[in-house]
Amino acid sequence: MNKLFKDKVVIVTGASSGIGAATAREFAANGSKVMLAARSEEQLSEIVKEIKALNQEASYVVTDVSRETDCRNLVEKTVEKYSTVDILINNAGISMRAVFDDVDLKVLHNLMNVNFWGTVYCTKYALPYLVANKGSVVGVSSVAGFHGLPGRTGYSASKFAMHGFLETIRIENLKRGLHVMIIAPGFTATEIRKHALLANGSEQGFSPRKEEKLMTPEYVAKWILKGIRKKKRNKILTWIGRLTALFQRILPDIVDRAYYIEMSREPDSPIK
Repeated sequence: MNKLFKDKVVIVTGASSGIGAATAREFAANGSKVMLAARSEEQLSEIVKEIKALNQEASYVVTDVSRETDCRNLVEKTVEKYSTVDILINNAGISMRAVFDDVDLKVLHNLMNVNFWGTVYCTKYALPYLVANKGSVVGVSSVAGFHGLPGRTGYSASKFAMHGFLETIRIENLKRGLHVMIIAPGFTATEIRKHALLANGSEQGFSPRKEEKLMTPEYVAKWILKGIRKKKRNKILTWIGRLTALFQRILPDIVDRAYYIEMSREPDSPIK
């Protein structure tokens, strides 16, 4: 257990599975009081039961982060139960898989509402407590927030928007001790690809990646805590991601072609 996190009050969005659930468990194992947020009450309840069975502290609030009232309620319920908020993990997110020519614009609206506005809403209502505690706000992002990915227009746009928002929050609070971190895992073995939205807004229903070869949610969760402990600004968890962030400034055309080839090789890729 890292004593830094003992008794800290942590909100984790998108906590019903994947990276969010793993992060909630990791904070609880380090002595934090964790508030889990997601839309599925059944899944949240099971995870909280598992955490409490280990004599660790956790609660949940059913939350759709695309709704401002839900995000305000999440923070209010957290403060009501635990008195404050020390750390906010903006993890809730959805993806997509379609070229812009074909996509229904409601798909892009959905991605912005969850990935971007969900981060904005939760941060807005948690910020007074985070600043008072000199706490941390984290955005779980992707290499798609550093360089556009073909077939992922809405996803890239939402992550770029998240980056701009969080970087500005960091600058505005430079003298107030607020820590802001953007963490970008690689492809991680979660349900996000199965639930990715296709051109018509329906869910993909399968993963085009070999999930067993991907990064684990538990690995990402440990890095989230490590990044907070070390007050990291940006943490990109793959060498491909780090090279992307570097070379998109000096050799952007090569990065464009590399991602075109990579995404076109996926099974049933919309990129031809």
